Amino acid sequence: MTTESTLKASKSSGPIVEMTGIIKRFPGVVANDRIDLELRGGEVHALLGENGAGKTTLMNVLYGLYRPDEGEIRVDGKSVTIRSPKDSIKLGIAMVHQHFALVDTVTVGENVVLGLRSTREPLLDLENVSKRIDELSKRYGLEVDSHAKIEQLSVGERQRVEIIKALYRNARILILDEPTSIITPQEAEELFVTLRSMASEGRAVVFITHKLPEVMAVSDRVTVLRHGKVVANIETKSTSLSELAEKELPTGSEEREGTIGKAVLEIQNLWAQSDKGIPALRDITLTVHEGEILGIAGVAGNGQRELAEVLTGMRKATQGKVSILGIDMTNASPGEFIEHRVGHIPEDRLGTALIMDFSISENLILEVRSKPPFSNKWFLPFNKRYFLNFKEIRQNAERLVREYDISTPNVDASARTLSGGNLQKLILAKILSRNPKLLVAAQPTSGLDVGAKQFISDKLRAQRNKGLGILLISGDLNEVMSLSDQIAVIYNGKIAGILPASTADVMKIGLMMGGAG
Repeated sequence: MTTESTLKASKSSGPIVEMTGIIKRFPGVVANDRIDLELRGGEVHALLGENGAGKTTLMNVLYGLYRPDEGEIRVDGKSVTIRSPKDSIKLGIAMVHQHFALVDTVTVGENVVLGLRSTREPLLDLENVSKRIDELSKRYGLEVDSHAKIEQLSVGERQRVEIIKALYRNARILILDEPTSIITPQEAEELFVTLRSMASEGRAVVFITHKLPEVMAVSDRVTVLRHGKVVANIETKSTSLSELAEKELPTGSEEREGTIGKAVLEIQNLWAQSDKGIPALRDITLTVHEGEILGIAGVAGNGQRELAEVLTGMRKATQGKVSILGIDMTNASPGEFIEHRVGHIPEDRLGTALIMDFSISENLILEVRSKPPFSNKWFLPFNKRYFLNFKEIRQNAERLVREYDISTPNVDASARTLSGGNLQKLILAKILSRNPKLLVAAQPTSGLDVGAKQFISDKLRAQRNKGLGILLISGDLNEVMSLSDQIAVIYNGKIAGILPASTADVMKIGLMMGGAG
């Protein structure tokens, strides 16, 4: 049967792919918990859910990047074992990831046929390859120059190359992971036309997204995941934005203790650029008070990382003002923010917060090693030196290890020997022992087990109740809602709205996070 006739047959028959009872575990978390999913020819199927819901993990299982711990996959009604992407490609499954798998220094044509046998071995038949790419480009509206090198292409053009790679291999099931997160709105509209065209020929198209309007615009069916489980599988035409938001997002917040004091952080009309040189923060205005947790709710990639970096001296603002306790700290250095009692739990706990080969006791004094009681200063004519007080350093470490329940044989062990939960406790101990007035906490419980998450959450609440101002940035909406006093929703680098957590409407938050609020 030819490829086109196969596609037409799949469009009129039952599901192409059936995933039944899929379980995928990682240390401390069940990413996919007995998931059932059908993919049908002729449909665009949206996978919707908050960060960490298990969407990408499930598709990585189908594509062969992960092996399921339990469950069955059937393709065309036959049970299959997918050990690697090579197996999935043979079955007609292709996946376009957020981070493209392209070789920058070679041409589009060479990338498209990478890994395929040539009809003119040992030579490449690039002339015929280019003709085929041109045919696919015109047929699906994927304009791209087959002779251009990848490094010469825009992000949108690179995405088209990835889709052409899949079509060149006659993919019947095409998975796109957050495809609109890195392209312009105009390119997104063009992509939707392409997806509809591919589905109309009988392909099953999977569209992983967090943007509710896009789900309504392009999909035929939507599966909603929450905490690794399917909570809804419905036809798009029979639902609405508000219903999807309600299904996607959790509920619940907890009452606070203590009182709210003066402003510790004031952000006025703040702008900053991403690493790509485009605006990542757009006219942000926020205030955090003593004894308050302000939670930032939003899907990853909407400016959260850049916001944390600007507030800790790791990224320059292009416009606006940042004040700490009334002092202008705009574009101050990381050291100056520390001196003005700003603490930071970074998203990258291994690369930024700790020196992994240093001992626990050494890591605990990284920012205060030159200050009493951890050192004695000596002033020379052309130098300022200090000598470490090892007795005080050890006593400090032993006290904090007990207080923060850090599991380690001794304080001389390197940070590298600690588990993820104990590393985060170490970071929290290091920061809070400096008595900051503002804490910028980015993804403070990400990847931790239930016990470690609860410990970190309890510590943050306790410090809030003692007067610490906390800016909480988290992709876990449960965490944001349970810890925060106020919730600011960020979308596309802008604050879409600020709501009191005690009366926050989860449906409204979901719409705002998806750009539909």
